[in-house]
Amino acid sequence: MDSRTGLPVVGMVGGGQLARMTHQAAISLGQSLRVLALTPEDGAALVAADVQYGDHTDLAALRTFAKGCDVITFDHEHVPTEHIRALTGEGAKLFPPADALVHAQDKQVMRKRLGALGGPNPRWRPVASPADLVGFGDEVGWPVVLKAARGGYDGRGVWPVAGAAQADELIRTLLAGGTKLLVEERVPLRRELAVQVARSPFGQVAVYPVVETVQRDGICVEVLAPAPGLAEELAVAAQQLAIDLATALGVVGLLAVELFEVADPAAPDGSRLVVNELAMRPHNSGHWTIEGARTSQFEQHLRAVLDYPMGDTSLTAPVVVMANVLGGESGGMPVDERLHHLFAAEPAARVHLYGKQVRPGRKIGHVTVLGDDLDEVRTRAARAVRWLRDGTAEERAA
Repeated sequence: MDSRTGLPVVGMVGGGQLARMTHQAAISLGQSLRVLALTPEDGAALVAADVQYGDHTDLAALRTFAKGCDVITFDHEHVPTEHIRALTGEGAKLFPPADALVHAQDKQVMRKRLGALGGPNPRWRPVASPADLVGFGDEVGWPVVLKAARGGYDGRGVWPVAGAAQADELIRTLLAGGTKLLVEERVPLRRELAVQVARSPFGQVAVYPVVETVQRDGICVEVLAPAPGLAEELAVAAQQLAIDLATALGVVGLLAVELFEVADPAAPDGSRLVVNELAMRPHNSGHWTIEGARTSQFEQHLRAVLDYPMGDTSLTAPVVVMANVLGGESGGMPVDERLHHLFAAEPAARVHLYGKQVRPGRKIGHVTVLGDDLDEVRTRAARAVRWLRDGTAEERAA
């Protein structure tokens, strides 16, 4: 308990943009988030007052950080599961707990558990040899999708495999590097969706509207809330799936369920849902909630891990569009000048920059625009992103 405020101390392992935005949410609850960062240049370390430095894989650093924290949570999934178990055994309170978080850390574990729960998996198989991959591809049909079981994100750790000729060298190279692998069928994808639910230790849940996530080169570039044209039955099914998974897995905090909407002629509306991945923390697909929902995902995550009653998840406007800002080429117009132009052109756009050094393709921030018409709001959000990325409102040449 913080002796100055009389409020519990929440520690977040990881000092990236998720911790940065969680810190902003903590301020309105009277708190200053305690952050374990790697360096003073981490996004959260630039803004939070209570920062410690250490590696999330170092148990000694985690033990030091845990002292004085009433509850500990995460801005990524990379803390070793055995370290979380060790801290829990020593009396620390960590949310989500290790038995839940492992389903977001290891895709093989997730697929097995989801299958046991009767959840919507694609066909999949663990891969320990080229023969495993070739046999699966011959069985379900090529191409297939090879994945690293741990550590992949933003298109990393995912390899489309067109046929048996490609399999042998790829598998041997990956296995030689110690990569744990699984393969999945390539589903007839219509689009990608996501739904977030928060769950408290008491078991209260609050679910957000289903959103569409627009991907480019394996990176989410845009989120549309609510998902346009999604049948009500499918939206309700996605929300119920998220609630059921959070409950069955024992999640405390935010759970983001990334989904594929898959073409299925046998389904009543021609579509069904398949789970792609899980994340147990605030998530890029929920950044729109800062301005677009009555309670942001970051405040909701804090409410959940502190066992406070959940906040209202309804939208603040009929249409919300969040567009990620990816770093462009270095040089050119300074960021401050770009902000001047952006705000002159789009005074209602809300900008969130993460304090990151700019590199081509790196997520350095996001922009949120609200309105009534989807096409107009998307156009405005895209124009705002172009000002930040390129220093111009004009479309970049392909």
